[in-house]
Amino acid sequence: QVHLVESGGGLVQAGGSLRLSCAASGSIRLINDMTWYRQAPGKQREMVARITNTGNTNYADSVKGRFTISRDNAENTVYLQMNNLKPDDTAAYYCNVRGRLAQITSPSFDSWGQGTQVTVSS
Repeated sequence: QVHLVESGGGLVQAGGSLRLSCAASGSIRLINDMTWYRQAPGKQREMVARITNTGNTNYADSVKGRFTISRDNAENTVYLQMNNLKPDDTAAYYCNVRGRLAQITSPSFDSWGQGTQVTVSS
């Protein structure tokens, strides 16, 4: 009932930048947390950055000072600006959005995007 479309991944050299986007659509009443995760081959999925509906943010230690998460509430979109990319940032990046549906009982939803690949060459 909530569909997420991610974009912005690609191949970049170390030190370069990319901006990921994730747009949510569907019967949405409100969105709470919007989070970016990543998963590298052979590794567990890890949280990269999260932004709450009040704008509070938190980041994985490995990306602090390099990545910035932001959101556009009018467009139900979350962004991840990634600067000074490193080869260790290579992974599939997934967005996760949690909130409430626009239905009588406002049930919660927890949706995932399809993933976008980020590859950083050395």
